[in-house]
Amino acid sequence: MNRLGFIALMLGISLNLACLSPASAAEDKIRLTGSGASFPFPLYSAWFKSFSRAHKNANIDYQAKGSGAGVLDFINRTVDFAASDAAMKPEEIAKVQGGAVLLPMTAGKIVLAYNLPGNPKGLKLPRDVYPDIFLGKITKWNDPRIQAANPNHKMPDLPITVVRRADSSGTTYVFTNHLSAVSPEWKSGPGAGTTVNWPSSDKIIAAPKNDGVTATIKQTPGAIGYIEYAYALGAKVEMAELQNKEGEFVRPTAESGAATLATAQLPENLIAWVMDPEGAKSYPIATFTWMLFYQQNSDPVKAKILREVVEYGLTEGQKISAKMGYIPLPENVVSAARAAAVKIQ
Repeated sequence: MNRLGFIALMLGISLNLACLSPASAAEDKIRLTGSGASFPFPLYSAWFKSFSRAHKNANIDYQAKGSGAGVLDFINRTVDFAASDAAMKPEEIAKVQGGAVLLPMTAGKIVLAYNLPGNPKGLKLPRDVYPDIFLGKITKWNDPRIQAANPNHKMPDLPITVVRRADSSGTTYVFTNHLSAVSPEWKSGPGAGTTVNWPSSDKIIAAPKNDGVTATIKQTPGAIGYIEYAYALGAKVEMAELQNKEGEFVRPTAESGAATLATAQLPENLIAWVMDPEGAKSYPIATFTWMLFYQQNSDPVKAKILREVVEYGLTEGQKISAKMGYIPLPENVVSAARAAAVKIQ
């Protein structure tokens, strides 16, 4: 072999070795991106970090942009998957090229968190009172209707500041559907949706995402707002006891949330709502939340990893749900989601 041939051989060997280097292996790691609901973000973030550590070939990046933004990203196919507390409407699903698979992956409670002097615990709000607070009809914390429900607390002469979502939100969708179910005036007024026309008032302020609403409540004396239970737990804000359909005042707990979801009837498309649950032990506002997947994916490797993500969430992921403030899925829901996940191809 002449000198030029030897150099060419050595260069070839060097290039092959470079292909086996750690840097190249890192480049081969498949990145999956998702966006959507902030409601389940703390739990999903923990799932995806743990999954990525255990699966060296995959890295999952999820941005909590709100359910509305996630659905839009999903329809436009700018992500590999999305998440929404509002699931998807049939007309939205029809826009997804290649079809959509919606899987309930966890569940949670929506709580009314408040910020009052002395941080009184267990404030009771009757089912005809809290809709009127969000309608702007009850404007002071010492309103006779609030005081009557809380005889052991001297309610302060303090204006009520309502904090609501600024973005298109699945949390808003569930909350406003619940208000529509319990208040005819709300139903015929603002109504239900991921965004609604809130009453005009300088005491109704907007903040983005669950964490934004939570932070605003903490920073605003006299505030009340609707947030996912895990955010209230993490921020250590007080949460109201809400009166349910049976007339009972119920604290948001794992048990009361599970009692609510036990009344859900899961249809074939796996989209079920419980807007005003039966049962004395049921907390009034609890919901499933969904991950959105493409039925036909352009990359079979990504499709396989996404099916593995689903399986992880339905097994190991459920084990940490309660600890993080979410409601573990009933076994019948786990089985139905697992069966539907095979459609992700």
